Amino acid sequence: MTGVGSAPYFCGDMLNGKKIVVVLPAYNAAKTLEQTYNEIPFDLVDDVVLVDDLSKDSTVQKAREIGIRHVIQHQRNRGYGGNQKSCYNKALELGADIVVMLHPDYQYTPMLIPSMAYLIANNLYHVVLGSRILGNGALRGGMPIYKYIANRLLTFTQNILVGQKLSEYHTGYRAFSREVLERVNYEIDSDDFVFDNEMLSQIIYFGYEVAEVTCPTKYFEEASSINFKRSAIYGLGVLRVSLVHRLCKWGWLKRSMYEPKKPLSSAAGVQL
Repeated sequence: MTGVGSAPYFCGDMLNGKKIVVVLPAYNAAKTLEQTYNEIPFDLVDDVVLVDDLSKDSTVQKAREIGIRHVIQHQRNRGYGGNQKSCYNKALELGADIVVMLHPDYQYTPMLIPSMAYLIANNLYHVVLGSRILGNGALRGGMPIYKYIANRLLTFTQNILVGQKLSEYHTGYRAFSREVLERVNYEIDSDDFVFDNEMLSQIIYFGYEVAEVTCPTKYFEEASSINFKRSAIYGLGVLRVSLVHRLCKWGWLKRSMYEPKKPLSSAAGVQL
């Protein structure tokens, strides 16, 4: 394996010997799945996993038609967080070293997968987010103004409470090292949309630095989105997670979500 800062080499389809698995948490994604799948860089990506959360359309049929090898179909709707849990469990089972979570609604471009994976493969970061807020892509891409304002206010508050300087906490485009997924007890997290924030809170709590790359985004009729009521519930959940994070850091609360699933050995890992 090459060291940090040196040029990458490819071993088969692998980047620096790392197996890269893209996971697609899907719900009613039949119209956009093929377009998303076709832009995945398969010269780098080794496997794709699609988990269907009991879609009402032909998502599963389309996934099989276009050749996705690993298709999991939930027998009941488990929610956005529950879908991701199945995604990550399957990716780990397949031996992934790097897992990229990409929405199959084509809101995020798969073309950023190499950049995100490179940062992890070269041991620069364990977590990389595709940020819609870095640059000016969010509003240009059609993000509703109320969601943009809420994103900025929530992010400002979260940065204060958890002690970070991220541009946003709410992107659905994320890459993780195997170490992170084996250490963070994401199974204890919510099955709803706040799952993303709970998992990110755990990652930060354990001392992992988070990288961000500028990500263009697209808002259109087929792209998944939650309505105003669900957005408000999500926002309150985000504030709760951030407040609990701060109180646990101060030692005023104790929550099992901040207990590692698999402690690191004393000779490796992040500095806590």
